[in-house]
Amino acid sequence: MNSIRVRRATLSPTVAVIAAIGIASAFAGAPFAAAAARRGDDRSAPRTVRAQAEQYIDYWNAIPLNVAQERVKAEALNAIKAPCCSDYTILTCCCPCNLAKGVWGLSHYLIAKKGYTAPQVKKAVLGWLESINPGGFAGNACFTGGCKRPFAKNGCGGMEATQVIVGDDVR
Repeated sequence: MNSIRVRRATLSPTVAVIAAIGIASAFAGAPFAAAAARRGDDRSAPRTVRAQAEQYIDYWNAIPLNVAQERVKAEALNAIKAPCCSDYTILTCCCPCNLAKGVWGLSHYLIAKKGYTAPQVKKAVLGWLESINPGGFAGNACFTGGCKRPFAKNGCGGMEATQVIVGDDVR
């Protein structure tokens, strides 16, 4: 007759608690995430302006738009003056600063991944712009040394995607 030996390992109380929490969270994560989604509470969303801007710039680089989606983007963004240079719309802007790249990336994500219409994109972009500079943009940053200023100080947030300038992050 074959016998099966069971070997029991003794775990320290700390390791046992960590293991239990890990196992419980593996099974509990989905319901919590679903509940958060129902509440509109996306805890995985970036918490800082820098993290948002970097994520949106990444979207601009990673999410291509087809011809129809480009039309939606153009309709939405041509209706918004560039916050950093009001001589242009945010679609064309005067240069690819981090502010413009962030707006373009947010637009790409909303259009390609969420199916937003032009009015929805416009509203979301205006909302993001207000959140990163609650005092509003003067539209003259490009002519007043604003390329290196933080968004919250009427700036473009820099020109290099790897060096988003936000100063004190707006939360």
